Amino acid sequence: MKKIIKKTALLAAVSVIFAAFNTAVFAESKQIVLGGKNGWPVFQYEENVTTGKGRFGYDCIELATNSFVFDDYTDLLIDFENPLNPVAAGAYEITTNNLKISNDSLMERSAGLSRNIGGLWLSGKPGTFFGSEGFMGSFSIEFWLCPSLAENGEVILNWESSKNVRGRLIYQLLNCIFDQGHLDWTISNLFDSYAGPEGNGELHLRGSSTIIPDTWSYHALSYDCETGILEYLVNGITEDIKYITSNGKESGDVSLIIMGTPSQLEFCNEYTGKIDEIRILRRPYSPPDYQSAEAAGALGRMLYQPAGGRFETRPIVVSTGSILDSLTAEMSVPSQTEVSFFVRSGDNYFNWTDSYPEWKPVTSGQKISGVTGMYFQVACEMYPDGNGSTSPSVTQLTLDFTELPLPLPPFTVRAEAGNGCVTLKWNYSVDDTAGGYYIYYGNRPGEYLGRIAAEGPSPVNAGNTTTYTLTGLENGKIYYFAVASWSSLDDRIIGPLSKEVFARPLQRLGK
Repeated sequence: MKKIIKKTALLAAVSVIFAAFNTAVFAESKQIVLGGKNGWPVFQYEENVTTGKGRFGYDCIELATNSFVFDDYTDLLIDFENPLNPVAAGAYEITTNNLKISNDSLMERSAGLSRNIGGLWLSGKPGTFFGSEGFMGSFSIEFWLCPSLAENGEVILNWESSKNVRGRLIYQLLNCIFDQGHLDWTISNLFDSYAGPEGNGELHLRGSSTIIPDTWSYHALSYDCETGILEYLVNGITEDIKYITSNGKESGDVSLIIMGTPSQLEFCNEYTGKIDEIRILRRPYSPPDYQSAEAAGALGRMLYQPAGGRFETRPIVVSTGSILDSLTAEMSVPSQTEVSFFVRSGDNYFNWTDSYPEWKPVTSGQKISGVTGMYFQVACEMYPDGNGSTSPSVTQLTLDFTELPLPLPPFTVRAEAGNGCVTLKWNYSVDDTAGGYYIYYGNRPGEYLGRIAAEGPSPVNAGNTTTYTLTGLENGKIYYFAVASWSSLDDRIIGPLSKEVFARPLQRLGK
C-alpha cells in the first residue's frame, strides 16, 4: 500500500513538472484591442480623420469632413459642427447666439442658419484680433454664404469701436451688408493715417458678382500689411481692391491697422440664410487647399477630400521577439470606399522614421508573416467614394500575436568563493528552449546591479555552459547571484531568475 502511495505521489510530481515544462516550451497567444469598448488611444499621427459613432455605439475612426484646418495663423474658426458651441477654435466667447443648425451644408455636416432674428455675437479675449487694442498686422476674414433672400440692407458682419487719437475719440467700423445683390464692405478709421478717398478715413469695397439666393459662395476680405493691398474676393477671384497707402497707390507708404477698444463682433445680425466656415486669419488670404481657381470648384463641393485620411498608432510595446499573427478590423466599408492597413515592427522604436522600418501592407483577418519585435505599429488609410459623399469607418482593431516562451532557469545553482573571485555552477535547464545563461550579481539580496567584475557589469552572458567564474571581485565583501536562461531563439528573450545564492571572496581561500 505504501509503494502505491509513493508511486502516485511521484506521478503527481512528474505531472506538475511536465505541465510547467510544457507551458514554458509552447508560445503563448495574446491579443491587443484598440478602439471598441476601451476607446481609441492617442495616435502618433493623424491626417483628415476624426471620431464618429461606429458599430455597437462605440467611437469609430472616420474621415474628417472637408473643412478648414486650424493652424498657427487661425484667430477664429466657426464651423457649426458642435451645436452647443459653434466656435471650433480661437479664444472667443459667444455672448449671443440666435443661429440655428442646418444640415444643408456645403463643407461639412452642419452650417449656421439665420432667420433675421439676431445673429451670433462674439467677444474676443486679449491677444485675439478683435479682442486686442493697438497695432495689428495682416488679416483675412473668410466665410461661405448661402442667402435665402439677399435683400438690401441685410447685415452679414458688423464691428463698431473707437480709438483715442491725440485725446479725441474716433469712431471705427467694419461692416458687410447686401446692396442690390452684391456684398458691400465699409471700413472706417481702421488704418493709421489713412484718410480714404473722401478724406474722412472711410472706404468701400464692393463685389461685382451678383449673389444668387440659395447658392453657396465663398467670400474673403484680406489685408496685406507688407504691400498695403486690401481686397475683396468672391470664390477666390478678386472683385475689388484698394491700396491702403499714403497716396492710394502701390508706391505709397503702407498704413498700419490700429484697433481701438475691444468690442463685440457680430455675424448675421440682420440676415436670412445660411453661413458656414467663418474664419479669421492673421495673414492675407490664400486659397484653401480644397478650393480650385474656379468659383466653388468641384473639390469644394465634396464632403470628404478625395485624398482620404490616415492615422498611425504609437508603437505598441509587447515583448522581445513577439510575432504578429494577424490584424482583424471591425469596420464599415461602403461601396466605392476603401480601407487599407499597414504594420511594422522592431526592437527599438527610438530610431524609427516615417519610412523605416518599412510599412508592410496587410489584410484584415488574414495571416501575417515576417513581423516580429518588441514593438508593433499599425497604420490605416481611408478613402471616400468617388463623389466624396461617403466615408468608411473603423470601430475596432484586434492584434493577435504570439509571445515567445521564456525559458526556465536552472533548478540548482551553487556559488564557491575564491581569492577575488566566485565560481558559479549549475545544472542545464530542463527547458529545451534555453540556449544559454545570464549571471546576475550585486551586493544586496535581490539587487543585481554589480559592475566590478572583470567579465563585465551584471548580467554577464555566460554562454551555453554550466560553470563560470567572475573575477575582479573585492575580498571580504559578500556578493549575491542568480542565473537566468536565455532563449535559443534570441538571447534577448530572458526567463525568470533562479534561486539566489551568495558567496564572500577571501584571500585565504585563494591559492
